[in-house]
Amino acid sequence: MKNQKTQVWLPLILSLAMIAGIFIGFKMRDGMSGRKFFALEKQSPIQEIMSLIKNKYVDEVNINNLADTAIEAMLHKLDPHSTYIPANELEDINDGINGSFYGIGIEFEIYKDTLNVIHVIKDGPGAKAGLITGDKIIKANDVSIAGKKIGTDSIRSLLRGNRGSKLEVDILRNSKILHMPITRNIISISSVDAFYMMDKSTGYIRIDKFSTQTYHDFMGALVELKKQGLQKLILDLRDNGGGVLDEAIEIADEFLDGDKLITYTEGKHSPKKEFRCRRLGQFEKGKLVIMCNEGSASASEVLMGALQDWDRATIIGRRSFGKGLVQEQYDLSNNAALRLTIARYYTPIGRSIQRSYANGSAAYYEEIEGRIITDNSAKMDSLNNDTSKLFTTPSGKKLYGGGGIRPDYFVAADTSSLNDIMIKIFSKGTINHFAFQYVLENKNISSRYKTAIEFANTFELNDVILQQFNQSMLEDSIDIKQIKKEDQLIINQTIKTAIARQIWDKQGYFEALNSNDETVKKALEIIK
Repeated sequence: MKNQKTQVWLPLILSLAMIAGIFIGFKMRDGMSGRKFFALEKQSPIQEIMSLIKNKYVDEVNINNLADTAIEAMLHKLDPHSTYIPANELEDINDGINGSFYGIGIEFEIYKDTLNVIHVIKDGPGAKAGLITGDKIIKANDVSIAGKKIGTDSIRSLLRGNRGSKLEVDILRNSKILHMPITRNIISISSVDAFYMMDKSTGYIRIDKFSTQTYHDFMGALVELKKQGLQKLILDLRDNGGGVLDEAIEIADEFLDGDKLITYTEGKHSPKKEFRCRRLGQFEKGKLVIMCNEGSASASEVLMGALQDWDRATIIGRRSFGKGLVQEQYDLSNNAALRLTIARYYTPIGRSIQRSYANGSAAYYEEIEGRIITDNSAKMDSLNNDTSKLFTTPSGKKLYGGGGIRPDYFVAADTSSLNDIMIKIFSKGTINHFAFQYVLENKNISSRYKTAIEFANTFELNDVILQQFNQSMLEDSIDIKQIKKEDQLIINQTIKTAIARQIWDKQGYFEALNSNDETVKKALEIIK
């Protein structure tokens, strides 16, 4: 009987012992460096090296930072647009994509180690709490700000927070310190910087980027302009670096009729996917001009490419950036993210506008700078047209793939301000700070002009104002003797636009800027 019981239980006992042994083996493996114990899969060299550094290196190492560096180096071997986003940067990047964030609703400028409130969003948390332009925030949640060299990113993280959370600030106003509690709330970031009627029939819309709210913002502007008599449209995509592809596709649908192809994407692991028009658009008829430059990229190029291919729009300005790669964002276990290129996009007639990055990322981005400084002429846009990349639109117009969207009409960049003294003035923010102070000291200026356009056309910088600005330059250690006559003309115009920005926000800035802009003048000439 005893032998029979042993025969029954012995296999079960041995099985349990084996399972326990395997479990212990795997636990031992997890705590060991080098080769795995009872390993079921082989470690990659990267994993082996990271493990050896962690367990054998002579000094203390931040293994997470080292891993970030290794990932970035690996992606550097792919293309310039596959990027690793560390966890501490991901929130800000996602806010830009979503078109909103939680904060107090102010724009600020740090001048001489002091945070100046330069604009308060109407009906935002800051405005409701009583903040006004000109306030100086000296403390936020017991963190002293004034007199310390705190970076913009650090201040932004102090001001932002969860919806409904409290921010206690101390502000300096008229030599008095005021304590002010502010409840954070959602702050929307409009993708449309400005829109207005330039004359009785011609409208202007400027899109800054493509976030998840861009189509909504654009349609609001378009509908409003149509109420005002819109028949012709100038769409400003200069320096629009792209963003959410779907938003550009939705906007293209408003300009194209039928079920026309807008773009298609394709990659080794991404089957061909077509994006077509799906509805009756709000501006399928009427003249359309798009302004672009070397800062217009990605989703901007998708929109321009579709409208150029279908002979729907006239493109003017300078050749666009040349980014024809599609990225998808993947969240990682360390709360970071990988933005990986998964496909290329093509215009309706099959153009890929992606520039070559065979010489590496540095050369890839330097080429843009070279276009502006070295090759600032129409010739730049006709050179190196590879006939193997020649395409034809339905009307017979010849277009080329590779290297971005080439404009139908070229407008050279104004490089006169690219000298040491002007770069110093702009980098120090001297003009913007002067405009801020000028408006604070001349609060009745806004009542003297109905619009920013009227201001731009009639406001004159007299000798008193220019002397005050010269004093501001001296305070910023700028040698005013180096300023040439042509520099002074640019400075005068920039001061006016900066004052308009301070009074009428971005809308006023572009209204004032456009009144003396060569590309805008060309657009108005073409669209007549």
